[in-house]
Amino acid sequence: MLSYFIRRLAGAIPTLFLIIAVSFVLVRLAPGGPFDKERKVPATVEAKLIEKYHLDEPLPQQFARYVAGLAQGDFGPSFKYPDRSVSELIGIGFPVSLTLGLSAIALALAAGIGLGIWAALRQNTWIDYLCVGTAMLGIAIPNYVFAPLMTLVFGLMLGWLPVNGWGEPRHMVLPILALAIPQVATITRLTRASMLEVLNSNFVRTARAKGLPEMVTLLRHTIRAALLPVVSYLGPAVANIVTGSVIIEEIFRIPGIGRYFVQGAINRDYTMVLGVTILFGALIILCNLIADLCYSLLDPKVRYD
Repeated sequence: MLSYFIRRLAGAIPTLFLIIAVSFVLVRLAPGGPFDKERKVPATVEAKLIEKYHLDEPLPQQFARYVAGLAQGDFGPSFKYPDRSVSELIGIGFPVSLTLGLSAIALALAAGIGLGIWAALRQNTWIDYLCVGTAMLGIAIPNYVFAPLMTLVFGLMLGWLPVNGWGEPRHMVLPILALAIPQVATITRLTRASMLEVLNSNFVRTARAKGLPEMVTLLRHTIRAALLPVVSYLGPAVANIVTGSVIIEEIFRIPGIGRYFVQGAINRDYTMVLGVTILFGALIILCNLIADLCYSLLDPKVRYD
């Protein structure tokens, strides 16, 4: 497994480099610039700013300078926040987004796997129809619809929970629920479909024919095999939910990395957009690698030779 892990890491380096190169070019091709504001600065001041941030250099030279900084862990200065670097802003926002995302995915896993298994074991009953119908509703209605509705009902009408802010546990309830609901729906459907397929497989029939108790068959054989599609889904899902909770962070005014990304895109803050994009790409690669390594824990037939 160690050699497989090293090979995957080695293969991830050119992938990440390609992400950096494509993102660097695309962000420069976007119309407008970091100093094109409603209130135009004098030409001399703008020229000094362009020179300060090396934007007057040829694109290959800018790219080489940027990659050299990345090799030292420097994402560059922020154009919108001159007194802070992108690394500092990511260090401020990423722990908040990480807490929000991991809490939501943990809730989604617990609820989704439980509902999926329950629905599969009660196939074609009212329980199954209720779980599948609720899952379809959760997939059909996006979280930017759920979030304002929960804010209106539980925050403004009932007054049970705050509708913005971050720091206390009661501030986390609504955003975590809004972010987790679509994931619960998807994991429920994946678990149910995989569980039904495994329940009808030959090795489960053999285990039952040998007289194993139903609970032992479920825990030792069925559930482990049924979770493989869920693990595959979790690779990109975790990275997406951690760095992609932009709408939820905007609605609930959470100081996460998503808000910096949105403001960076609006203000053409090249380095901020690039920093979040690179972080997102690295997370996807890492999460997919962890998901692949988890296969051997769930399926004994999987070997990394």
